Order: sequence, then structure tokens, then C-alpha cells
Amino acid sequence: MDKNSVAWKDLWVAIVTPFDAAGAIDEDALRTHVGWCIAEGVSGIVAAGCTGEFWALTDDERNRVIKVCVEAAGGQVPVIGGTGAIRTPDVIALTEAAKGAGCAGVMVLPPFFVKPSTDDIVAHYQAVSDAVDIPILLYNIPGNAVNALVPELVDRLADIDNVVAIKESSMDFTNYTRTLDVAGDRLRVFGFSLAGRLIGAAGAIETNPNFWASGLAEIHTAYTKGDIERARALNRTAIALRDLTIARDRNMYCSVKAIMAMFGLSGGVPRLPLRPLAEPHLAELRQGLVDLGLMAGKEAAAQ
Repeated sequence: MDKNSVAWKDLWVAIVTPFDAAGAIDEDALRTHVGWCIAEGVSGIVAAGCTGEFWALTDDERNRVIKVCVEAAGGQVPVIGGTGAIRTPDVIALTEAAKGAGCAGVMVLPPFFVKPSTDDIVAHYQAVSDAVDIPILLYNIPGNAVNALVPELVDRLADIDNVVAIKESSMDFTNYTRTLDVAGDRLRVFGFSLAGRLIGAAGAIETNPNFWASGLAEIHTAYTKGDIERARALNRTAIALRDLTIARDRNMYCSVKAIMAMFGLSGGVPRLPLRPLAEPHLAELRQGLVDLGLMAGKEAAAQ
């Protein structure tokens, strides 16, 4: 396999996992939200990833969340299941379950917290590829996972048979461009929305489509049509939204669920150790959305 083995492109949503007030997974809310994201124009869904709070889920819950997303998508868009874990056997088991659920692929972090060698990381991905025949999306997010998939390492990983793409979330544009340079011939590279598309990326996998999917999807539509000025205008809003969700030490995933509630969407609440945002953060988020012109008609819908 290589990047030509899949048709993944444009905007994908890293979908939230809705929890109710008691901390249980709200499957009805998840199904509703999958449908909303598809109707708003996403090209694919990543389930049980960072935005899906995978760290707060048991393995059985991760498998269930992924299965519900596949069922709710109903083949309208591909679903990738997040199957990263520290132990290689756990990744293999989660990946087997994701394949059995009908996923189009899996997203695999490098082992986190521990500090394996470069050869260890390559062997980890090779073992997963050897065990389960399914397309693999690498996930580079060193700010959370500790271990970085630097371009030299990605160059090696791209030669593993089932590795077909990478979600580049280092927020380091130099690392991103070097990754595209060394592995773009073999991998679909996702990240940096408009900036990424301008230098040859396949698309982006983002958190904020959970509440602003149509606007973010239009960035990719406008780019494809050659309307770069429209894409730039939307991209400025996208950057402002990201800044808003993480300002004043806010956790982005908590901010996204708070905004979803303001918009009347079925995001539920975070699961511990994350807690729902309180004031003054809610007022600041609401005012930021007003300033960006995104609150018109939303509060009525949320009531």
C-alpha cells in the first residue's frame, strides 16, 4: 500500500466522544453528531482520537465508539479509528477490532510517555502492519505524545507496507514541509489547512469542524476551485477560532464541547480528568464567537 491505495483528502473531523452528566458515553448523541458532520461537508471522520478523549476510554469503549461512528456514517464517508497505545499488543488488538468494525483505516500514535529508540518505533509500526492488513495513518503530535515523528523517521515509516498517510500535528511548519518533502511521494500528508494545501498536502484533520464544519470544509472547496482569497478569509477565521479555544490556559477539547453546547450540538461534556468549562471562560468564548460573527441564531437553536 501507499498513498494511492486510499482516496483520503480535504477536511476530516477529529470527532468528539459525547459523555452525559454521569460520565457515560451518549451513543445517541454520537450518532446524531456523525450525521451533522457529514451533512456539514466533512470528507471523513477520525473516531477515538485525541479529540475523542481516547485516554479516558477503556479499550472496550474505544471499540464501541469506533463501531458506532462506522454505523452512523453508513458508508457516506470513510471512518478511521484511533488505535494508538503504549503497548504494541494493545495497538494490534485495537486495530483488529477497528478493521472488524468496518473502518477504512486506523490512526496510530507512536508509543507515548516512554522513550523508545527510533528503531523501537519503526519496529512498533512494522508489527502493527504485519499483524493487521489495514491502511495506517501515522499521527505526529509530540506536544502530547512526547515522541516525535520527525521527517527522517517518517521517511523510514513510509516504507512500511500499510502506512499510507500522516496527520502532522506538531504545529511546526518547518517539520511539516520537510515531512512532505521526504515522504509526500508515498504518504498523504494532512495538516495546516490552507497553508498545507498550497504546498501539496492532501487535506486536514481538525477538531473545530465539530462546531464549524461547513466553514472549514469551504476552505478546501475554495482552494480546489482556485478561489484563494475566499480560502484565505475563511482560514483567518479558522486561526482565530483555534486561538480562542486555547486562550487563557483553556483545554481545547473542553472549549470545543462548550462551543458545541452554545450552538445546540450534541457534544456532551468532557470526562475526568477534564472538566466542563465554567465562567469566565464561557463568557469569553461566547464573546469571541460573537466577534467572529458566528453566534447569529445559534443561541436560539441551543435553547
